[in-house]
Amino acid sequence: MQIFHRNIPGLSTVVIHNCGTGRNPAPRVTPSELTEYLDDYLRICEVPDYAGALNGLQLDTGRGEVRRIAVAVDAAQAVVERAAASGADLLLVHHGLFWDGSQPVTGRRYRRLRALFHADLAVYSAHLPLDVHPEVGNNAVLARALGMEPRGTFADYKGWPLGVWGELDLRREALCARLDEVLGVRVKLVPGGPERVRRMGIITGGAGSMVGAAAAAGLDAFITGEGAHHNYFDAEEGGVNLFLGGHYATETWGVKALARHLEEKFGIAWEFIDHPTGL
Repeated sequence: MQIFHRNIPGLSTVVIHNCGTGRNPAPRVTPSELTEYLDDYLRICEVPDYAGALNGLQLDTGRGEVRRIAVAVDAAQAVVERAAASGADLLLVHHGLFWDGSQPVTGRRYRRLRALFHADLAVYSAHLPLDVHPEVGNNAVLARALGMEPRGTFADYKGWPLGVWGELDLRREALCARLDEVLGVRVKLVPGGPERVRRMGIITGGAGSMVGAAAAAGLDAFITGEGAHHNYFDAEEGGVNLFLGGHYATETWGVKALARHLEEKFGIAWEFIDHPTGL
């Protein structure tokens, strides 16, 4: 396997290629086979989600096989264009094409779809199914990157647990510094809980509203991406240390972990397209 980096102004990418000997070529994987596998592995039909998520295959193409995929957090125009230019057969994202609901195919939507159709590039999206997956999910992978093995779940969305929690023992300032390093951003700390953190929970993305659920679960600290103004007081009055690491920064983990999984299982080369929002 050969790994190299490319730096593009305003958009950095990491490309991972499989370099085989030719004696054991990677198995041929059709789009339908890959979609069926992902639907089952991520439990697309089981995990509830918001209507705009439209988890699963969002755009099909006429390609006969998938040899290379591009992965990203968002199916934004810049990401679509870079994925198309990379020669990918499929774009795998956390936030898909249709969050704004049913809209005319004009303006921004037309430009994205035109680029995808022109490149014959399929799109697969996984939102909450990727957040909550125990192996490649944003929550679990970030927890392990921080040195915490998940021991249980907490919070709830339509009967499905959203977050993971585990145990560790360090001061909240040390945890904040570790988050800064792991996420590569400046993390905001609301010091509402004990100075020493022993039970920590994670729900990546925009889960500030779950501070109350973290308090009810007896957590000392709750890590998420972003929250609302009033979540400061939720944390302060609920006795929870709230860490806000940025929506984007906390959700790059799942797509990359899933891509590595697909590389190991099917021999598919992949590229991570980094398009940070700073939010």
